Amino acid sequence: MQTQKVIDHITNWLKTYATNANCKGFVIGISGGIDSAVTSTLCARTGLDLLCLEMPIHQGKNQVTRADNHIDWLMNNFGNVKRQKVELTPVFDALVKAFPEVEQEEDRFMSLANTRARLRMTSLYYFAALKGYLVAGTGNKVEDFGVGFYTKYGDGGVDLSPIADLVKTEVWELGRVLGVNQEIIDAAPTDGLWGDSRTDEDQIGASYPELEWAMQMDDQGKKVEDFSDRKKEVFKIYKRFNTANKHKMVPIPICEIPDSLKVTD
Repeated sequence: MQTQKVIDHITNWLKTYATNANCKGFVIGISGGIDSAVTSTLCARTGLDLLCLEMPIHQGKNQVTRADNHIDWLMNNFGNVKRQKVELTPVFDALVKAFPEVEQEEDRFMSLANTRARLRMTSLYYFAALKGYLVAGTGNKVEDFGVGFYTKYGDGGVDLSPIADLVKTEVWELGRVLGVNQEIIDAAPTDGLWGDSRTDEDQIGASYPELEWAMQMDDQGKKVEDFSDRKKEVFKIYKRFNTANKHKMVPIPICEIPDSLKVTD
């Protein structure tokens, strides 16, 4: 990959899109991970306004620290960057309290994890509307079009996706060239939706390089029976997530009414 040229291409694409949309800049949620770090740096390079939101919800201290450090780095290197912290923990807790109780708390863990992402999306669009900004998405190609590892109408609810044509290893490469803090490059990827230390690999069962391989094999029309041992296991994991999350990757189904039913008898 011609990394610097890719960086310049995305930067120009972002600036052109925002200018044509008559928007002043971008708003982005900073998680402390590599995807939001790279995307926010690319947005900052446009010279347009960039508002970085921190939106902790029972967040792990290390994630908050990495996000803080990254925003500090952005503000020290780009004069068009501002920060805003929105403490969503009490909002989340109040919403959980408003929901009816369940017999087994574990039954709603996934629902509540996705609720966190949707509260953050709501906050991003509040500031986007307030300031005339675009919400910049942080999803990469494997997450968005491979395993669907994101929340529908949560972190999947964005105006544009600058890095969605790059796989995770390519995002890391951009991060190194852009000068993103090493602590972020070294950090194990996590969605930050659980309030604990579980990583993406813990949840998925495969690393991003493994998933990139499986995505490539799937694009080539390979089948589970074409592989053995760990490769077979990884390919099965990929196909399971890809199938289960396909609804996130395709347009919303529309019930089309036959013309014959629209005609009065």
